[in-house]
Amino acid sequence: MREENGTRPEYQLAPEGVSQAQLAGQLFQKVLEENNIPIDSVHICYSPFSRTTHTAQVVASVLNIQFEGAQCKVMENLRERFFGPSYELLSHDKYHDIWALDGKDPLTRPEGGESVDDVACRLAEAIATMESQFQGCAILVVSHGDTLQILQTILNAALDTGSSYSDLASRIQAVRTPPVLSQHRKFSLQTAELRAII
Repeated sequence: MREENGTRPEYQLAPEGVSQAQLAGQLFQKVLEENNIPIDSVHICYSPFSRTTHTAQVVASVLNIQFEGAQCKVMENLRERFFGPSYELLSHDKYHDIWALDGKDPLTRPEGGESVDDVACRLAEAIATMESQFQGCAILVVSHGDTLQILQTILNAALDTGSSYSDLASRIQAVRTPPVLSQHRKFSLQTAELRAII
């Protein structure tokens, strides 16, 4: 049900969202130029949900990247966190209950939904795929609020683990612990916010 809801065409961006995506694309283009990163080394990885697919399309257009080409990749593991059937299609105000639960125990699943660790596990797979397919490239990840803040939580912690682990996958596995995962709300984002991770 969640994937069906998220991929329905009526959940694409509203006009304000298109404007925000265009602005994010322009800011990203400026970052690329400032760092002398050529457009042909840029890859856009995005969630299959309608609003993120639409966002990726808008950004690709701003960057003059062919959306159906090799530089854009839909990734199922970047999908929105599923909060459970009791929260599906309801107001975001309801999510505070789950975030309170996350702070106490990020391994506990809301009824029928995904825990923080469930999302971290699939994001670790997404990172491994990106790392193997797009090594040495600039990657723009287009996903959802909770998913992105969990991604930033595990990547920041993984980078702080030091050199005791030789690869990123091992570092991520080492930091997938309740004390780290319970902190994901510290990385909350604004709509269409562009944020560097690594």
